[in-house]
Amino acid sequence: MFSIYGQQFSMLFSLSHKEPACNVLSMSIRKELDRKIERKKEEITALERSLGEARAYLQALEDTRKMLPKEPGNQEEVLLRPGTELAKVRDILQREGKPLHVEELLQRLGKPPEKKHKLSLSGTLAAYVREHKVFTRPGPNTFGLVEFATPGGGGGDAPPENFGLEDGAALTPAS
Repeated sequence: MFSIYGQQFSMLFSLSHKEPACNVLSMSIRKELDRKIERKKEEITALERSLGEARAYLQALEDTRKMLPKEPGNQEEVLLRPGTELAKVRDILQREGKPLHVEELLQRLGKPPEKKHKLSLSGTLAAYVREHKVFTRPGPNTFGLVEFATPGGGGGDAPPENFGLEDGAALTPAS
């Protein structure tokens, strides 16, 4: 058995060829259905837009979380094998107490500052930098230790005393 609407439709369609009044009723029902279909399509479009915005917001939150440093309590101690190039670089940086350029590191390791050596050392150190382990990159091709960025460590956030001065010369006010 059809519902009330179903019975109306069957009556309308069976009578539509016989009586002109049924055509008018059929057209008003068709218009009403078209309006309901259009409203539902608009509702679906609004919901899809809202869902897209929610997904973008979620992605932004996840990206932001990835940029945060890992919590100190959750970091495991990264041990570098003694005698490896990385262990030597760490020792050099600890002795120096400040970040050094990759060419300076190569010089202190006793290697020529050739492109292949620079790329190799920079790439290896960069892998640790990306994971926020042992090494940092405070400038292009310049590497330091994570401990330099912590309070009480070497380095610091203040610029060097001669920052912005040409050749370390003091600037004199113009008269």
